[in-house]
Amino acid sequence: MHKQLSVEEREEIQAGLWAKESIRSIAKRLGRSHSTIVREVSKNIPVTQRRYTPRLANERALDQRKSRGRTDRLKSEMIRQYVVSHLKEGWSPEQIAGRMKQDSIGFISHEAIYQFVYVQIHRKGWGYLKPGKEDLRPYLRRKQKRRHHHGSRKGQRIFKMKGPSIDERPSVVDLRSRIGDWEGDTVESRDHAPGVNTLLERKSGIFLVTKVASKTSEATRDAVIGRLSNLPVHTLTTDNGSENQRWEEIEESLGVDCFFAHPYRSSERGANENANGLLREYFPKGTDFREVSDEEIQKVEYRLNSRPRKRLDWKTPLEVWGGALAC
Repeated sequence: MHKQLSVEEREEIQAGLWAKESIRSIAKRLGRSHSTIVREVSKNIPVTQRRYTPRLANERALDQRKSRGRTDRLKSEMIRQYVVSHLKEGWSPEQIAGRMKQDSIGFISHEAIYQFVYVQIHRKGWGYLKPGKEDLRPYLRRKQKRRHHHGSRKGQRIFKMKGPSIDERPSVVDLRSRIGDWEGDTVESRDHAPGVNTLLERKSGIFLVTKVASKTSEATRDAVIGRLSNLPVHTLTTDNGSENQRWEEIEESLGVDCFFAHPYRSSERGANENANGLLREYFPKGTDFREVSDEEIQKVEYRLNSRPRKRLDWKTPLEVWGGALAC
């Protein structure tokens, strides 16, 4: 078995190089092969210094051993299958690593998962896949640039609602301490065609997506009442879009208190906005929701609600929701 160079041996290499001793002589003195000393020196000479530094060489060797230890765990068939299957489900490496503890599978860091994905690719020749390996890079979720809205959505009229402002909303809503506080929004379709209504429950993160028949306030009212009629509801916070004009009818039907965010302040419904961004991973901007079936919508809704969340201690929204309702 190959034995790693010790700190003392690295000090001897440095002393020999300073004394202008040959590599072959240093190797013989240490009882090491010539190629071992050549590799050690060539890979540990900083470009800025042009000389061998044993301290840096030792730190680098320790880092490499730690890295190998993390990725070695992925040699387990069970762990490897767990990682690959959940990457394909749309989970991030952070979510996979966090959830593994919950599922008693073991532990690896999210950095090790990234290394596992990229080690399938040849270092030489960008993009070339190693024989017999699967390219998992397309399953790594890409963070989209945050868009700052400085105006209304195209085709949407902004009203100054007569309803209660978010400033009047009970402070308990901010605590996420109870089930039943909802945020609502609309995700537009291509060419301003009817899109989907989205609802996000603040404590559990449960996310509901419903196609709307039209862009009217009646269609939004029906979608909201249809999804929330048999669920816990305390408050509903929406924006000032014209589709939310029939808020009083929603209040009367559901027994919910409606509140309205300030115009152009999407951050006041940040959880819902973030969930809408996740929805766009499956239905990018430009999607015509008229061509998307209800079954497809339900499938994506389930997948999003089955992703673990760091905020929930790596539980899924469905688990938190179900646990709260069971109490």
